Amino acid sequence: MHDTGTGNTGNTAQPSRRTLLAATAGVTAALAAAGPARAAAPDDSRLRALVSRMTLEEKVGQLFVMRVYGHSATAPDQADIDANLKEIGVRTAAELVAKYRVGGIIYFAWAHNTREPHQIADLSNGIQKASLELPRGLPVLISTDQEHGIVARVGRPATLFPGAMAVGAGGSRSDARTLGRIAGAELRAMGIRQDYSPVADVNVNPANPVIGVRSFGADPRAVSALVAAEVAGYQGSGVAATAKHFPGHGDTNVDSHTGFPTITHSRELWERLDAPPFRAAIAAGIDSIMTAHLMVPALDDSGDPATLSRPILTGILRERLGYDGVVVTDSLGMEGVRTKYGDDRVPVLALKAGVDQLLNPPDLDLAWNAVLTAVREGELTEARLDASILRVLRLKSKLGLFRSPYVGQGGVDRTVGTRAHLAAADRIAERTTTLLVNEGRLLPLSRRRHPKVLVVGADPASPSGTTGPPTGVLAGALGALGFTATALSTGTAPSAATIAKAVAAARDADAVVVATYNVTASSGQKALVEQLVATGRPVVAVAVRNPYDVAQLPSVPACLAAYSWTDVELRAAARVIAGRVKPRGKLPVAVQRADDPEQVLYPIGYGLSY
Repeated sequence: MHDTGTGNTGNTAQPSRRTLLAATAGVTAALAAAGPARAAAPDDSRLRALVSRMTLEEKVGQLFVMRVYGHSATAPDQADIDANLKEIGVRTAAELVAKYRVGGIIYFAWAHNTREPHQIADLSNGIQKASLELPRGLPVLISTDQEHGIVARVGRPATLFPGAMAVGAGGSRSDARTLGRIAGAELRAMGIRQDYSPVADVNVNPANPVIGVRSFGADPRAVSALVAAEVAGYQGSGVAATAKHFPGHGDTNVDSHTGFPTITHSRELWERLDAPPFRAAIAAGIDSIMTAHLMVPALDDSGDPATLSRPILTGILRERLGYDGVVVTDSLGMEGVRTKYGDDRVPVLALKAGVDQLLNPPDLDLAWNAVLTAVREGELTEARLDASILRVLRLKSKLGLFRSPYVGQGGVDRTVGTRAHLAAADRIAERTTTLLVNEGRLLPLSRRRHPKVLVVGADPASPSGTTGPPTGVLAGALGALGFTATALSTGTAPSAATIAKAVAAARDADAVVVATYNVTASSGQKALVEQLVATGRPVVAVAVRNPYDVAQLPSVPACLAAYSWTDVELRAAARVIAGRVKPRGKLPVAVQRADDPEQVLYPIGYGLSY
């Protein structure tokens, strides 16, 4: 869905200096302080004055963060206009802001918001202009999910880094901080000021279908250190980081997008396992925390999801952990938050629980009016809304949105996807690749002994903004390193005929590299690897998502964990295979035996080298 073209965006005119001054005159005057130093950090009395002048409808709007289709704030493609009319009842982002006075907008690649960096900057400027030109207009907090690894909404040519579990394998706080600093600078240059990252979940369940490699690992101390480092990097670049998903989504086998998970941890286990990364994020000054749509009976036995739980969000997060920053829900379109209550009740209950930002409701008009009605009928007080709005305005002020809401194309050119940033991503990735098996010192492969390499295996859909497919990227990287490499995609569920074709091709190669993706005991991928090994050719498996694949591949003589199939991680794995760099990654999660999951095959911290 990602278009790297740089054609006319339909919103290329950057606001003039005169327009900027006119649009921001009201809020700037309201926030004026004694001197320039104070203007960057206005005090609460001035922010409260802004709140006091807002209508109730404007207050309700400030609580919502909404999706919108289109690459331009005012002139999106017709298909995006049609999608907006169908889902939101407006034509454009500018109309969305005018009708609902939303406080935030979230960007998605599938909503065609993120074609390329210059267009993204234009879209951000168009949204800000549309909002600031309204009576009592306020800057918009633009957000996205840029976790890196397998979840990224802004792709090439922006810099894409290894994902969290890969960073966990590298184990470097400095690398995590560098990732946040560079990624934050690039997002800010495009007008995105809130990133829904890092993931603070401690992934202790290998069957977790929704977190997995999005987590730094299974050791809460290690996860805590990396979360804090990444927060420091992002926020040092002027972008609000967001620790997610509170109170912890790391031990579930249900995806909250499609179901309602239950975490059965005791209160004591939660304190020891799930809480530490959130405590670390709070200690690091985290700007926002995202809620999880799951039930934790030990923390609240009402049967409500954490997003709607006052005992969890106010009792624990606010009062026990002392957090007074912005609390944002996970998407309100996810099944986990919609199972028990209707879409009209969810936003009201979330606010009563202690939430400040209501993210991406499936029906904005229904949700917006439900909150408005709840205030008018006394279920919610206006003072309750004011408390959340004040937190949101404090964050907007901290991020400089009142002072400088627009971005320039020069900043995009100087910052996004620079050679130095791309090189930093490659260096970080080289420290993450983990060597788990290397019988007979098969690796590194020798160009003299193994000049012809066949690359086969799974080719899952490429993560946003990367080139893909994985077999092609691996083959291309090995080719650039001096091998004659050929790619043959066999998919995530190869048939007997596909396996036979791969085996035949392997007989003409000197070595085989096979990309694996979440291998199971009955998987065709497992049969593929076994039959490739039976050819007698040297076989190297590269687990391109979960490192647990190695447990299902006892016959493979060499196995690497790359933790993702993004370009930067696949290139790093190719350099390790070729011996250009030594493998330095260490498992951030334990790998259990396939035949006895109670037994650990490879513990946390395991990893070979050359």
